[in-house]
Amino acid sequence: MYKSKTHNYAENLNYGASEEIINNARDLRKRMTQAEKILWGRLREKRLEGFKFRRQHPIWRFIADFYCHKVKLVVEIDGGIHQDTLVKEYDANRTAELERLGIKVLRYSNEDVYENIERILGEIENECKKRALEFRGE
Repeated sequence: MYKSKTHNYAENLNYGASEEIINNARDLRKRMTQAEKILWGRLREKRLEGFKFRRQHPIWRFIADFYCHKVKLVVEIDGGIHQDTLVKEYDANRTAELERLGIKVLRYSNEDVYENIERILGEIENECKKRALEFRGE
């Protein structure tokens, strides 16, 4: 069966995410948290040094808050529930799984977004530039 280049790109972009995960991601885009909305306002439309981020992006079995495919970077914004021991364990396992796919994960709390957005944007920008150089082989 012939697959178009666009279809292959989508498969690679989503790392084989199921239709259920893709649909869940669409739903999550409709109900982002306030902290996610704030960060998205600064990342969308290539506003961060031309790096394209996607919001609530499906990757394999997971949905990343924000994802830049060019440099394989996920940015997660964590609410209070992420302080729970079981949720922390899940997050650590999820990060390990994404790292096995070559994806770097940066995590920030809602409070970080509200209080330190410029620092966060600087850290994200630095990581994007660093990874862009690594992917070019420099």
